[in-house]
Parts: sequence; C-alpha cells; structure tokens
Amino acid sequence: MTKITKRSVDAAAPAEQEFFLWDEELKGFGLRVYPSGRKMYLAQYRAGGRSRRVNIGLHGAMTPEMARTEAMKYLSDVRLGADPAGERDRRKASPTIKEFSKRFLSDHVALHCKASTYGEYERSIDLFINPRFGSHRIIDITRADVVGLHQSMRHIPYQANRTLGVLSVMFTVAHAWGVRTDGVNPCWKVKRYREEKRERYLTPDELARLGKVLDCATEEPEAANCIRLLLLTGCRLSEIQTLKWRYVDYRNGLLRLPDSKTGAKLVPIGKAAIKVLKTIPKIDGNPYVITGRMEGQHLTDMQKPWRRLRKRAGLDDLRIHDLRHSFASDALQLGQDLTMIGRLLGHTQVQTTARYAHLKTDPVRSAADAVSDAVAQALAQPVTEDGDEIAAA
Repeated sequence: MTKITKRSVDAAAPAEQEFFLWDEELKGFGLRVYPSGRKMYLAQYRAGGRSRRVNIGLHGAMTPEMARTEAMKYLSDVRLGADPAGERDRRKASPTIKEFSKRFLSDHVALHCKASTYGEYERSIDLFINPRFGSHRIIDITRADVVGLHQSMRHIPYQANRTLGVLSVMFTVAHAWGVRTDGVNPCWKVKRYREEKRERYLTPDELARLGKVLDCATEEPEAANCIRLLLLTGCRLSEIQTLKWRYVDYRNGLLRLPDSKTGAKLVPIGKAAIKVLKTIPKIDGNPYVITGRMEGQHLTDMQKPWRRLRKRAGLDDLRIHDLRHSFASDALQLGQDLTMIGRLLGHTQVQTTARYAHLKTDPVRSAADAVSDAVAQALAQPVTEDGDEIAAA
C-alpha cells in the first residue's frame, strides 16, 4: 500500500498481469494497472456480503486528486447504504424503451387486450413514443420527459392523451415485471388535455342523400352494404366488418357476436336490417358478410370507400362512428328510453348511454309546453273574492 499520488501512479509500471495499488490513507481507493499500460482509478467496498468495485476514471483524464475526491463521494454513499456498483449493473441491465416496448406488446398487450387495442398501442409506440424515447433506458425516464412529450403533441390533444395512457400502462407493467423498481410512474399527475366531445347526427334530409348514394354505389357494393348495416343496427364498424354468416340468426332477429368491445353480446336487429342481409350474396369459401378482395377475408379498409361515399352525399364532416350516434339519436326521438337504447347498442354501463339523454328534445319540449300552458291558464283565471281582498290589502 502507498499513497496514490501522481508520482506513485507514474511509477507503477505495467506487468504481465494486471495489479492494484491501494491507497494507505483512504481505505477502498485504488488504482488498477493493466498489462497494456492503461491505468484506472477505482473504489472498492463491501455490500450484500461481497466485495464490489466501481470504476472512477482513467489516469490522464483524471488526476489522482480528482479521483480521490470522487472515491470519497462513492465511499461516503456506501456508508449511507448505497451500492454504486449495484446501481451500475442495474442500469446496464435496464432495457431501452424500444426494447421494452417490443416485450410489452408481445407479452402483455397481445395476451390481455383485443386486437384493435393492440393496433392502437402499437401505433402510439411506433409514431410517438419510440421516436422520442426509443434509445432512453426505461429507468431513466422522468415525469419531466413525459410532460415534454405530451406538450409537444398539444396540437393533437386526443392523440396526446391516448399516447400518455399507453405510456402509463407501459410503466405500470414495467413495475409489475420488476424492470423498474422505484415505485414511481412518471405519467402520474400529468394533466391531460381537455377533449371536446364531438356530436354529429344525421338529419332526415342527410339520410335521404346518403341513401341515394348507397343505392348508386354499384362499383363498391360491399362498402355500401356495410354502411347500410351500420345505419340499421347501430353496431360498431369492427362488428359489421368481421360479421360472419354463422353469427346471423334470422329466426330470432339477432346477431350473435362472440366478441366485441364489451365482450360477447346479442344484437337485436329489425326487419330492415334482415332485408339488407338477405340481399347480400354469400361467397363460397368466405365466411364473412362484408367480403374483401382477398379470398376468404373480410373488407379491411372502410375509410377510403367511406370518404368517397360521404363526399358524393355532401357529408364530408361525417365519421363512420357518427352513424352509431345517429342510431341512438333516432331511437330517442322515437320515444325509446335509455335502458332500451343501451341494450340495442350493447352498452354495459348506463353512464355510457346517458350521454345521449340531452338529444331527447321533442318529449321534453312537449312537457315544457304542457306545463307552461297550465301555468298560463291558471294566470288567466278570474280572481275570487279572497283574491280581491288579498289584492286590496
């Protein structure tokens, strides 16, 4: 042992095998001399019942005095319960966000979520998360990093909130798997952007224009039939796109869907929907009602044909999902209650259907007319003798 100074370090000539010089004043501070002549300052300590070493820096890049100061910091932290070498090993073992996202999609999302959810998660990861954090280790991501990503997407608030949600699930899973152990999800308490709920419903005139366009869409009958069934059943797009003939129960007027956003469900359908279904030809070898170009497959892309059809009808602002909203709106205007509409739409929670309550304007207006008329009639009644006395008083 000797005091590690510039003179003693320069005098330490390399040998056939590496060797160590240990400082006689600061226990645990040392110098490793490699056969190549490379010299590395280090700190050595015991943690968890075994000896651990952590490199401080190369001689030349650091002076002995600088290395001693750093060694004192390391060894002081060790006395307070830290394990610098263990932290170093943990950082090396920590996957990057890009590496973890692959495992997250294959071992969590693919096993526990629906295929549509998998697609949404994969899109957020590929387009927004990995381009920003892909090379960062997952243990290094902070709340400030997440806020920075979220704020950079302020121009697309809906997507920003969805991406924040995906990140939050990723970190929750990372903690469950022991990949991140600090107990902190950096997405917590990050304020989401306000989302304006869009409401768009078809008027009778718009329905008539759309119906005419669908009747003339002979070049893409599959897409036209898909839109008709969406209008007549209130189903989600994925439910009609993946509808198979064996799910159709003509006798009981039902679509028996084995899977949907809310799980298996029965969808009651009316005579008009059944009439459309019976006009659709069945194709040998293809089990789907709405067939696609590939043999045995359903129509996978409805957005392009929908954009063409709605443009012809002068409905450029109408989304496919608005057809489902219109179905609920029409049911309300016809006097159906929210419970019945929830059953028609396959909602599992009353709150989901309650969003349509304000659309039931005609019955409410009728009630307002009846009450106001009754009050007006009472106001116009002749005054009694008691009333005269009260008025005189």
